[in-house]
Amino acid sequence: MRIGLLGTGNMADALGTRWARAGHDVWVGGRSPDRAEALAARVGGRAGSLREAAGFGDVVLLAVPFPAGEEVAAELADVLTGRALIDCCNPVGPGFGLLTDGGPAAALRIAAAAPGAHVVKAFNLCHEGVWRLTPPVFDGRPLGVPLAGDDAHALGLVRELTTDLGCVPYAAGGLDRAGLLEATAALLIGLWVGERVDAQAIAPPQAHAGA
Repeated sequence: MRIGLLGTGNMADALGTRWARAGHDVWVGGRSPDRAEALAARVGGRAGSLREAAGFGDVVLLAVPFPAGEEVAAELADVLTGRALIDCCNPVGPGFGLLTDGGPAAALRIAAAAPGAHVVKAFNLCHEGVWRLTPPVFDGRPLGVPLAGDDAHALGLVRELTTDLGCVPYAAGGLDRAGLLEATAALLIGLWVGERVDAQAIAPPQAHAGA
């Protein structure tokens, strides 16, 4: 599969590296040619502009900070049309609150900025270090990754990429439920980082979750 990475930060590095090792063809796009080339060298892919990366990928990972996401999506809307666009950002601000509170979810804003893209919300619930694990398995249980999106083909591609990480894809509903994933991230980050507790312990095993 051809994957375009929009951004040169830790999430693009972690996920891009794992996908390249799984045999996918990766193109790193960034505003800084030097940073894009350095990341491509680490990942094992090619480097170029954001537009080149977006036009290359069957799947495109939008891995830029939340404030820049809409701008980048709008700028590349023409080349993103018809492509699966993964939004992994977390709009979490001071006090672990949602920066989108009272408005559309980040993923919905990105979808509005690039209306021809097939946006899938995924990979936003874990620190980049988790995605570097080969594979992310805890106490014998592979990590589950919720995916929210509306396009069946795009969801199928992202499910494949999730499996390639050694994880299990979970159907989280349509893109209108992406805000729930973003709110979950805000809650978990607040517990993990703010309270320094094992947030995984807040959910019982499925057998005890009720009918």
